[in-house]
Amino acid sequence: MHIDTDALDSSLEVLRKAPVDSDVARALQRVVSSVDRLFGYDGAGIMLIDDSEALLYVAASDEVGRSLEEAQASAGQGPCYETYVEGRPVWTKDVRSDPRWPQLVDVLDERVRAVAGVPLLLGGSPVGTLNVYRSEPYGWDDSDFAALRAYAGLISELMAAALSSREHSATATQLQYALDYRVIIERAIGFLMATHRLDAVAAFNMLRKQARNTRRRVADLAAEILKDGTP
Repeated sequence: MHIDTDALDSSLEVLRKAPVDSDVARALQRVVSSVDRLFGYDGAGIMLIDDSEALLYVAASDEVGRSLEEAQASAGQGPCYETYVEGRPVWTKDVRSDPRWPQLVDVLDERVRAVAGVPLLLGGSPVGTLNVYRSEPYGWDDSDFAALRAYAGLISELMAAALSSREHSATATQLQYALDYRVIIERAIGFLMATHRLDAVAAFNMLRKQARNTRRRVADLAAEILKDGTP
């Protein structure tokens, strides 16, 4: 077991008792810093989806970890995107030797090796991911994922509180978009998977590419696909 459960419970209790922050981005940064300190990972970050369906960091412990965002956006693949699209934990002991994302290695910072992510949920649907990485190969175990899920639950509470308080920050706007349109986008991805015999990530990338090519929001294109039955 890698994670000290007593330390985990204590950390979560401290964060839950912290004064309410009117800025959700600052609150999320505190969570990321706690994850990083407590577990001894080399970096941690929170990524949320935007209106172009790109995963963007809203909090990160360091610039090396932040480079995960740029690398996966450039490659069009990676563990964090897979976590978000499939709504489940995704991990790799060593991303540099993992055959699932062959285009990622060439653009990824060489200090990122082991990566793990869990989805962040609002209204039961993924709106982003909590990610951690190590600079050496690492065998993630159940205690890692139990801890990450616990922190993901706390993050979801903070995000829901920001929306219920009608916060007007850029992060809250990003969350509201994700909450409003995630179900439509999920259904469009399912349609593309069935029509073109694609996996979820390939269907997701197809939807994003078509939206970029036609200069439309992904949510608007998804609604059109569901209405007309054509990609």
